[in-house]
Amino acid sequence: MNPIRTERLILRNWQERDRDLFHRINSDEQVMEFFGMRRTRAESDALFDKLRGIIDHDGFGFAAAEIAATGECIGFVGILRTDLEPFIPQGTLEIGWRLAPEYWGKGYVTEAAAAWLAYAFEIVGEKEVVSFAVSNNHRSTAVMQRLGMQPDPSRDFDHPRVPDTHPELKRHVFYRLSQAEWQQKKAAN
Repeated sequence: MNPIRTERLILRNWQERDRDLFHRINSDEQVMEFFGMRRTRAESDALFDKLRGIIDHDGFGFAAAEIAATGECIGFVGILRTDLEPFIPQGTLEIGWRLAPEYWGKGYVTEAAAAWLAYAFEIVGEKEVVSFAVSNNHRSTAVMQRLGMQPDPSRDFDHPRVPDTHPELKRHVFYRLSQAEWQQKKAAN
C-alpha cells in the first residue's frame, strides 16, 4: 500500500518493528476491554502476519498508524472486508481501530478514520462503509458519530464470534455511512 498521510499521522503497512506494539494492544486489558479474549504472542504474531498480507494483497486493511513527527507506531486504523454473514454481507467494507491507551483522547483515530473514509469512497469506490462495536463501547461509538456515521438499530446483532461465556460482549451496535452521505458532509465542511 502507498502510505496515507494526514496532518499528524502516516497510515502504512505493518513493519517488523511494530510487532511488540501490536501484541501489546491485542493483549492489554484496557484496550481489549470489549473483547472476550487476550491474544498470546503467537496469536498476535499470526494476526499481524495476516493483516500485513491482506494489505499487501488488497492495498488496504487494518493498517499501522504512525505519528509522523516521531515515527512511533500507536496502533491501527483502517478498512477491511468483513465476513460476518448473515449479519453483514460478505465483502462489506468495515472501518475499525485499536490504539495503545496512552494515545487515546488525542483525536488520532478520528483523523486517521476520516482519511480512510476518503480512501474508501474516492479510491475504492465503495457505496457504504460500516462499523460496529459492543453496545456500551461509548469511546468507539463516539468516534463513529464524529465521522458522520449513522446508527442503524435494525442491523444491530449478537456477534457470532463472541463466546457465550461473555454475554455482556455479544450485543453489537451497527453504524453505517453511505458514499452520498459522506460527500454531503464533505461539501458542508
